Amino acid sequence: MLLDADATAARLPCAALAAEIGLLLRDPAVQVPPRLVPELPGGSHLFVMPAFDARVAIAKLISFTPANAGTGRPTIQGDVVVFDVATGTRRLVLDGPTVTARRTAAVSLLAARLLAPQPDGPLLVIGAGVQGRAHVEAFVDGLGVREVLIASRSTAGAEALAARARALGAQASVVADADAALPDCPLVVTCTPARAVVLHAAPRDDAFVAAVGAFTPAMCELAPALVQHVQARGRIVVDTADATHEAGDLLQAGIAVERLATLADVVNGRCAPSREGPVLFKSCGWAGWDLAAARLALPATG
Repeated sequence: MLLDADATAARLPCAALAAEIGLLLRDPAVQVPPRLVPELPGGSHLFVMPAFDARVAIAKLISFTPANAGTGRPTIQGDVVVFDVATGTRRLVLDGPTVTARRTAAVSLLAARLLAPQPDGPLLVIGAGVQGRAHVEAFVDGLGVREVLIASRSTAGAEALAARARALGAQASVVADADAALPDCPLVVTCTPARAVVLHAAPRDDAFVAAVGAFTPAMCELAPALVQHVQARGRIVVDTADATHEAGDLLQAGIAVERLATLADVVNGRCAPSREGPVLFKSCGWAGWDLAAARLALPATG
């Protein structure tokens, strides 16, 4: 069954996907081999990401082409192919960019539920693209956020995302200076192409910051001083141990990433959720999140 973007999204409501991700992190049968991310000519990347459990196996094939920004062509393209482990039968082909957007936002939602000192917002979103939209939808629906501030290089994109937030029942406004908005926002999400630092100021002591855009050592959205401030006054949690060699925001700040707690550590009670000081959740991506999406999407196929 080949599902387009809309059909894929319909199988992956964000709150249910966040719950499935929590279940996956408790499942000892889950295995996620290292992903391959070769760089293609022109600066693009090809992601080859396998994962499986006792019942389901997936292979995610995604191209990331930054040069497509502003051209009308998507920067992320590809598919997630879902197989039955027992029979080898291909069960589903999910739209890759839709899975990427929704599972990334669902991971941030789960982390915010577990770690955010003030989970009801207001929410500051930096970046008004696909991930910005997915995170607004996830946080409004899953956390009950009722006020959203949006900062983006694209005024039109920011206004469109604000309109989407209003359609979901939240108040929304566009801000020109993300740093100036930080004192008003205990929830912050950065989801830009990570070609330059977009947040410099120190967040509130009760802030939860989800940094989503950077997923290579060379990419960075957060100023090193901001990251070091959070490390000194609060805590940093990474999505998986793969962040050790992928989290540019942390690596460029000189953080010993291998010593940080992961989301699995929090879910499984290996580290206690702290309610003191700001929290930075660094998300780099993992095929396990795509496996969780496949697990959630499959039951409706019969």
